[in-house]
Amino acid sequence: MKSYDVAIIGSGPGGYVAAIRCAQLGMKTAIIEKYSTLGGTCLNVGCIPSKALLSSSHHYEEATKHFEDHGIEIPGEIKVNLEKMIGRKQAVVDQTTGGIDFLMKKNNIDVFEGLGSFIDATHIKIEGKDAQEIEAKKIIIATGSKPSTLPFITLDKERVITSTEALKLKEIPKHLIIIGGGVIGLELGQVYRRLGAEVTVIEYMDRILPTMDAGLSKELNKVFKKAKCKMMLSHKVQSVERNGDEVIVKAENKKGEVVEFKGDYCLVSVGRKPYTAGLNAEAAGVKLNDRGQVEVNEHLQTSASNIYAIGDVIKGAMLAHKAEEEGVFVAETMAGQKPHIDYNLIPGVVYTWPEVAAVGKTEDQLKADNVEYKVGQFPFRALGRARASGDIDGFVKILADKTTDEVLGVHMIGARCADLIAEAVTAMEFRASAEDISRMSHAHPTFAEAVKEAALAATDDRALHV
Repeated sequence: MKSYDVAIIGSGPGGYVAAIRCAQLGMKTAIIEKYSTLGGTCLNVGCIPSKALLSSSHHYEEATKHFEDHGIEIPGEIKVNLEKMIGRKQAVVDQTTGGIDFLMKKNNIDVFEGLGSFIDATHIKIEGKDAQEIEAKKIIIATGSKPSTLPFITLDKERVITSTEALKLKEIPKHLIIIGGGVIGLELGQVYRRLGAEVTVIEYMDRILPTMDAGLSKELNKVFKKAKCKMMLSHKVQSVERNGDEVIVKAENKKGEVVEFKGDYCLVSVGRKPYTAGLNAEAAGVKLNDRGQVEVNEHLQTSASNIYAIGDVIKGAMLAHKAEEEGVFVAETMAGQKPHIDYNLIPGVVYTWPEVAAVGKTEDQLKADNVEYKVGQFPFRALGRARASGDIDGFVKILADKTTDEVLGVHMIGARCADLIAEAVTAMEFRASAEDISRMSHAHPTFAEAVKEAALAATDDRALHV
């Protein structure tokens, strides 16, 4: 039987990063993955492939709607080759997952293909291609999550689909009905709307992106409506039925009326749930809570002291970069170091266009905590860089403590916000004030100037360009 210092079950961003850090710290490391490719949901059927399709569809929209404004004339009809677009997406995925294979070899990490399950707290049974039993002093559970559904919905994965199937459709839907106005539904909805599909988003709450700042939700809702997406808010889905190539969705609106939607595809995008199927956690003394999450303490230890858990399988936001931070945290904790994670400063991003990003507290949270704060907001349309590129939708909002001026939250929607949010995270890690940010030189013309201007607006309403 092969013996290791640490074995990781699951090779998503949390798992493979934990494996690399463990190896760097001198531990003999193994990683177990039930699929034939490494990288988990994120690299195979999540973050990476969705961004590839968002990029391709964005190019198409630019060519068909905006190139002429820039003096670029393309003779003839511009067409979508969906098969080629999906093929490019898969090539990006293959290259990325292949990169993880390389990193495992580089760091001398043993990779086992198969389903890993506990025999006891130090032994793992692997069923599949590399079937065997291995022993490990310490074990990290990094099994991730899978799409959730509603109890009355039957996912046939042909017409009633999850995000996994939406990433490899053979045709552009005529009418794509999306249940759920969260990150995944909106990103994929924008992909297919750009390519010509009619899109209807049905959301139970009174706004899309309900966990984010209300202003961001309102602004992105305007963008989607401008793109002629139907945004059906405050609608409770009651049934989803398939009749041949047609899908019929019935929902109750806030007036109590039942309304019907007919389309050829229905994307069920109502969140994700922890994946622990086949883990046999009880054999190792690992406890799950009533939501199916692995219970952990502040050191991410489970009820079995030598077993840790990270990523989507534990509480908290289901974000790849959260899982990565936790993977490094656990590796360094096992090595006797004193790492830390500030969960308040893990940013959230929506990769629509305009992009949406946030870190820290929302106004609703500050009000609930009775924190007195001030607001500085600056519109993208006031930036020279935004006008030059034609990306004028959106704004940056900075929330700062009314007394100390410390930045408590940054919320932005606009071009390149997925990258701009890193400036806010950096500032908040060092407990910067709004005035600190306002006094930092930002290159002109850039989108980042919106962050400086919002900070100026929060500092005695001193924004210069509005």
